[in-house]
Amino acid sequence: MSAHWEHFPHDADVGVRGVGATKAQAFEQAALALTAVVTDLQAIEARQLIEVECEAPDDELLLADWLNSVVYEMSVRRMLFSRFSVQLDGRRLRGQAWGEPLDPARHHPAVEIKGATYTSLRVVRENGEWVAQTVVDV
Repeated sequence: MSAHWEHFPHDADVGVRGVGATKAQAFEQAALALTAVVTDLQAIEARQLIEVECEAPDDELLLADWLNSVVYEMSVRRMLFSRFSVQLDGRRLRGQAWGEPLDPARHHPAVEIKGATYTSLRVVRENGEWVAQTVVDV
């Protein structure tokens, strides 16, 4: 199975899940799922690069920190991202996000994400693939 992302239902919020051959790839796919809650990924041009660094005591908290860093950058910079790259070194994450400034007329944002929660938060290896998921507050 190839790397992919998906949403899963969760009451009033939205579950985001990234799946990949590596843990880093699953984190990248989870960030794509996060952005896809807001708008169609195809509408976002990967024109500007933003660097993100996180550190956490375990994989689950690192995923939450990573996604919350992406939400923070989206909010502060008023940007959307359509491409991500993650490098993991133990409990440290170095990430890159490529995107462009939000254009409401073109991107038609559906919701504003408040942040990643600890609900359904998990990073596991299942059936030979890495799964990184959580629920985001919208």
